[in-house]
Amino acid sequence: MAQALPKLVNFDEFIEWYPENSEVHYELHDGIIVEMPKPTGEHSDIAGFLIDELNAAIKQLGKRGFWNIPKECVVKPNSDKSGYEPDIIVLNRENLVQETRWKTESVIEYSSTVKLIVEVASQNLRDDYYKKYSDYEEMGIAEYWIVDHMARASKKLLGNPKLPTISVYQLIEGEYQLTQFRGNDRIISPTFPDLNLTAEEVFQAAL
Repeated sequence: MAQALPKLVNFDEFIEWYPENSEVHYELHDGIIVEMPKPTGEHSDIAGFLIDELNAAIKQLGKRGFWNIPKECVVKPNSDKSGYEPDIIVLNRENLVQETRWKTESVIEYSSTVKLIVEVASQNLRDDYYKKYSDYEEMGIAEYWIVDHMARASKKLLGNPKLPTISVYQLIEGEYQLTQFRGNDRIISPTFPDLNLTAEEVFQAAL
């Protein structure tokens, strides 16, 4: 990731700076604006596949029109020094009334608006597994997935041998509880209990 500005900024300064209609995506990490790597074809394939599957699951739950997956948005954690653009975010539109910055800035500040965040692991995987994990947990995001289709993370995180893994973090009593899915494991999602999708089906989307 390339540093976009040499000085430290806060979240409001980041949003004010963010270029309109930019084809490049940026995040704020501990006061530093960083340019996000351009997604690979595999990354885009997996994200697109999951968006289709989750939209179908939203419809199956009878939540179409009430929940949605926006093209992009910025999540502001509790810290005023960070801001993230998830690969996929499922929003509860009924709670957007409390998001005073949504209509003009596409900013989400309240965890109750967020049903699920998904990150497809790429070059910035340490941010996904550590920083975003910590900030989303502190913020109170109910469910967070990391799709590590290349098994990029360490053996400490993925086990030995390392295999492509989907890590699902569920917030229970203020702490994330982890369940991991590989191969033909059906993904168990608290938000989408009837989701009929295996880890391998997600990984195959990249082939």
